[in-house]
Amino acid sequence: MAKTLIAFFSRADENYFGGAMRYVKVGNTEIACHIMKDLIDADTFKIEMKTPYSPVYMTCIDEAKRDLRAKARPELVAVPESIDDYDTIVLAYPNYWGTMPMAVFTFLEAFDFTGKTILPLCTNEGSGMGGSERDIKRTCPGATVKNGLSITGSRAADSAESVKSWLSANGLL
Repeated sequence: MAKTLIAFFSRADENYFGGAMRYVKVGNTEIACHIMKDLIDADTFKIEMKTPYSPVYMTCIDEAKRDLRAKARPELVAVPESIDDYDTIVLAYPNYWGTMPMAVFTFLEAFDFTGKTILPLCTNEGSGMGGSERDIKRTCPGATVKNGLSITGSRAADSAESVKSWLSANGLL
């Protein structure tokens, strides 16, 4: 039987919401993943950095830019033992400087995605998917990478219809 994994990176703390900063206990990407989890039968895995970025938004984005420029691969708290049982991986993340957070690269490089289908979901405040789909294809050369879903992060809690349509279009509903 086909199995799906929702692997996601999400950041709570101080976040940017359409021009203003706001503290949140649950990150926007994680909110979108909870919506997915209510719609489909899937396992979830949260990608977490061993040394997280600052809870202060402006400091966080500086740290993320530094890591991007250095092509850093931050150490993760954990990775799944294996992804062999999964046919489809929904990969969810915020847009950091036009791509995925570097911790998502760390996660992707830990596995061989040959024969897997990857469905990217990117939360952002207007920058869309950036180059993340291209970057996933480069990082996971044996995978089929489908068209991603871009969600405005500050409206993640209201994204159920978009998420449902996207999952349906990709055969998960």
